Amino acid sequence: MMKKLSKKRKILLSVAVAIVVFIGFCYAYYINELSAVNDKKEDIVFVVEDGESFGSVLNRLQEEHLIKNRSFALIHAKLSNLTQYKAGSFILNDQMSTDEILRIMNDSSLAQRDQVLITFPEGRWAKDYAELIEEQLGIDQDELLKLWNDSSYIETLAETYDFIDTKALDNKEYRVKLEGYLFPETYAFNKTATADDVTRTFLDQFADIYQKYETDMKASDYSLQEIITLASIVQYESATSEDMKMIAGVFYNRLNADMPLQSTVTVCYALYDDLDRSDKDSWRTCESSTDIDSPYNTYLYDGLPIGPIVNPGEDAIDAVLHPQTSDYYYFIADINGVKGETGKVYYSTTYEEHQKLQKELKLIF
Repeated sequence: MMKKLSKKRKILLSVAVAIVVFIGFCYAYYINELSAVNDKKEDIVFVVEDGESFGSVLNRLQEEHLIKNRSFALIHAKLSNLTQYKAGSFILNDQMSTDEILRIMNDSSLAQRDQVLITFPEGRWAKDYAELIEEQLGIDQDELLKLWNDSSYIETLAETYDFIDTKALDNKEYRVKLEGYLFPETYAFNKTATADDVTRTFLDQFADIYQKYETDMKASDYSLQEIITLASIVQYESATSEDMKMIAGVFYNRLNADMPLQSTVTVCYALYDDLDRSDKDSWRTCESSTDIDSPYNTYLYDGLPIGPIVNPGEDAIDAVLHPQTSDYYYFIADINGVKGETGKVYYSTTYEEHQKLQKELKLIF
């Protein structure tokens, strides 16, 4: 009788352990499904319409890759009393967990109803931003570009923003004097915002980045203008944060060896008025125009170009301040996917190695 009881207890214990393990597995899976989609921090303007059902909102959140699982999100919302979502526009990103997203969307103070949200991608020209602003806010893009080139206005800005060096920006050869300082981000603007309001919104965000890296910037052998200029080139040349650090290191190697940077993207900016960057083959025009006489052209002029060529993001600025050291002096991207991975960057120490890669990747002009 005792043996039978002992056997039953073992069976019951085994069943209990299996249930606990199963519950633990389910809970771990549940928690994972509520975690952030990834860690790229890509901002998305998410709009909830008046009268839209909660199910529809969750479906769209999953479709836009902001949450992993709408079913688990619904369960969590009910358990956490987070189903009283608000209508309006929200700035969300894929670094946020499901809980964070639901709490934001349940907060009426974060629902932008009388504002316009505009996302400014990293690595774009000032005139691209001006065009976006005109489309969304109705501010004339020519008025904006004129303001961003106005020395008197920039002197006024310098009274508020201590990172603005009016002497460094006082160059008539600049395409746009504030190029590089219009920090790319998603911003909420009042519908009545002026050109000055918009400009100061960009610079307020740049000020935050400047404060974060101020110690490293002041310890650098380069001025802020030079750091942002190099960051803009790195931004334009790179697709990933890892490549940004490597490419920044390559450029420093070339600068320290008194080699010309020979960055094709600086030629693109030299072609500012004529280049259609929406054309996927525009890079070919840049590659074939390395003889254009411009102070931005790093094939004709040594050192850095006279100013930034795009508006870089934080990763590019961080890469220039914390580059990856190496013995490389050349790099080339497999833009055609010849070796299987489109966009993969290959690095070389010698020009002979670089030429060999050019042939392998079918990028000889």
